[in-house]
Amino acid sequence: MEKRIELEKRGRRANQIVELNLDNCRSTNIVGLTDEFTALESLSLINVGLTTLKGFPKLPNLKKLELSDNRISNGLNHLTTSPKLSHLNLSGNKIKDLETLKPLEAFQNLEVLDLFNNEATNVENYREKIFAMFPSLKYLDGFDANEVEASSDGDDDDEVNGNDSEDEDGWGEEDEDSDDTSEEGSEEEERGDVSLAEVYNSDMEEDNSDWGEENEAEEMNDDDEEGEEDSEGEAEGGAPADGTAANNQKEAETPAEESQARGKKRKYDG
Repeated sequence: MEKRIELEKRGRRANQIVELNLDNCRSTNIVGLTDEFTALESLSLINVGLTTLKGFPKLPNLKKLELSDNRISNGLNHLTTSPKLSHLNLSGNKIKDLETLKPLEAFQNLEVLDLFNNEATNVENYREKIFAMFPSLKYLDGFDANEVEASSDGDDDDEVNGNDSEDEDGWGEEDEDSDDTSEEGSEEEERGDVSLAEVYNSDMEEDNSDWGEENEAEEMNDDDEEGEEDSEGEAEGGAPADGTAANNQKEAETPAEESQARGKKRKYDG
C-alpha cells in the first residue's frame, strides 16, 4: 500500500491531495496513509483485502469513503476521526449485525450508506431499523426510505449543466433532419422511378420504330422481287404468244395461196 500511495501522489505533497484511489493494492491493514492528508475528500480502498480499520488516519475533510469488497467485520469506530463523512460504502464485507454499525451514529452528515451483500441485511426490518438509527440518511443500498432509486452522480451533473435539455433538443433536431432526409430520399426515389420508366419507354419506342422501318424495308424488297418475277414471267409467256400468232397467220395465208394456185391451174387447164 505504501508504494501505491507514493505512486498516486505523483510528486505532490500529502496535504495537496484531494482524491486518492488505492483500489486493488492488496493489504490487510492501513499502512502508509497518515494524518498528513488533511485536504483529502475522497478515498477509495475497494478490494484491498482489509480485515481491520485499525490505524485509519484522522482525515478532517473526508466526505466519501469506499470500502467495498473487503473483509471488514468490525472496528468501524476507527472512522470517527473523519466527522464530515457523508458517503460510506461497506458493501461486500463481513458485517453480521446492526450492533456493529453503532459507531456510525457519530456521523451527523451521513447521507448515503451501502451495506449490500453483508449478513446484516438479512435482519428483520433491516431497512426501517437503519433509517431509524441514522436520521440524516437519505439512501440505503441505493434506495431511499420509499424505495425510490437514487440518481447517479453523472445524472446529477448532467442536470446541473443542462445537458439533458440539450440532448433532448439535439435528438429532436436529429429526428427532424432524419425525417426531412427520408422525405427527400422518397421524392428522389420517385423521380428516379419516373425517369427510369421514361427511359425504358423511350427505348421501347425506338426499338419499335426501328423494327417498323426494318419491316417496311423488307416488304419493299419483297414487292420489288415479286415485280421482277412477274415481269420475267410475262416476258417468257409473251414469246410463245407471238409465235402462235405468227403460225396462225401463216396458216391463214397458206389456204389463200393454195386457192390462188388452184385457180391458176384451172385457167391453164381451160
